[in-house]
Amino acid sequence: MTFIKEIKNRKGFKIDENNKLVFDGCCLEDLASIYGTPSYFFSETIIREQCQEYREAFKKWNIDYEILYAGKAFLVQAMAHIINEEGLSLDVSSGGEIYIALEGGFPAERIYFHGNNKSEEELNFAIKRGIGTIVIDNLYELELVEQIANILNKKVNILVRAIPGVDTHTHKKIRTGQIDSKFGIPIQDFLYIFPAILAKKHLIYQGVHCHIGSQLFDMQSYYLAIREMIDMIKAIEKNYEIKTSVLNLGGGLGVRYTEDDTALSINQYVHQLVGQIKIMCNENQLSIPKILVEPGRSIIADAGVTLYRVGPIKQAKGMTRYLIVDGGMTDNLRPSLYDARYEALIVNKFDEEALETVTVAGKCCESGDILIKDIKLPHAENGDLIVLFTTGAYHYSMSSNYNGFPRPPVVLVNKGKHGFMVKGETYQYMNQNHAFPEWLTPKKVT
Repeated sequence: MTFIKEIKNRKGFKIDENNKLVFDGCCLEDLASIYGTPSYFFSETIIREQCQEYREAFKKWNIDYEILYAGKAFLVQAMAHIINEEGLSLDVSSGGEIYIALEGGFPAERIYFHGNNKSEEELNFAIKRGIGTIVIDNLYELELVEQIANILNKKVNILVRAIPGVDTHTHKKIRTGQIDSKFGIPIQDFLYIFPAILAKKHLIYQGVHCHIGSQLFDMQSYYLAIREMIDMIKAIEKNYEIKTSVLNLGGGLGVRYTEDDTALSINQYVHQLVGQIKIMCNENQLSIPKILVEPGRSIIADAGVTLYRVGPIKQAKGMTRYLIVDGGMTDNLRPSLYDARYEALIVNKFDEEALETVTVAGKCCESGDILIKDIKLPHAENGDLIVLFTTGAYHYSMSSNYNGFPRPPVVLVNKGKHGFMVKGETYQYMNQNHAFPEWLTPKKVT
């Protein structure tokens, strides 16, 4: 087999008149020559199309809604700019992400601040800069936000994160909705602590938030979470005569990494999610609150690819054949962190037969630095160019300088145009904050 079918199944990929593989109008071999490898490449066209698909899906329903892009998946200033232009709001998890967003021109009032241990410094920064909503994760944070808002004489909109007690069929490291979770307040405790929420003079209760996990394909877990959250909203209204105006159901929609993944379309996901909310609100004689969702992966994952060069090729007799590339777990931690699986092809041999089973390994000093185990590819040689698909989410954002490797550049492509979103790091950049205590005298290396 060749990879022609695989190319046609991947968003943004085409074969040009010179029989070269292009991504959003840019030849991959040319991009590798210009920017080097490893490098991340993002399609602006795909990013905008995914945002528009979310907007169009919600517009079909006569409800109030807000789509928050989950910045933890991938956030740089140019991305914040695109998300703003597409009319989405933004979910961030740290002061650093707030800073990136604001520097990218994103309106503070459309930023939602998450996190299970927001520092006093981060909260001060967020409240001073007028961040729209803070998502309260725990009672300690409830008190801290009230104290800071009081000192700054500010009113702060809040959502409160609940744990709905819903388990999911995804990797244990990306489940967040089970009761034994570091995130949120257990739903069975919510009614008891609700008076404490209402007692805060500087906090304006808007509604509730939950998130049950990531890379989800089964809507049944969402249905269970919706039922728990709607029941809680009804109990709040009954016991405290307070209407909950916002229901934030988080993100988690899965995407296709390999042919084994059967992902819902964005339209299917929104249709089933909103349909179920309407049914359950009607059953409970509740008005439908404003619905918030927080897609990250489902907007950005398909929009990104990573290019690598093959270096050494190793194989002991009768053992695994390793293609060792010039990147690895420093630019893609997901396989090492939670056994993530990918598909790839050799760019300069995409139309050749896949003849051998190989393992694509990284260059880090770790035996676990494996990008793809047992993939069938054409016969590989030193210098071949490999593209990994669906690397837009949680790759650059999780990248590191382990082993002293500089982070790769991040490049935006759009219908044949290309340019940096983030320049690749240099050795000098990585060392710019290194220092010597006064009692150490460094020796200059000449």
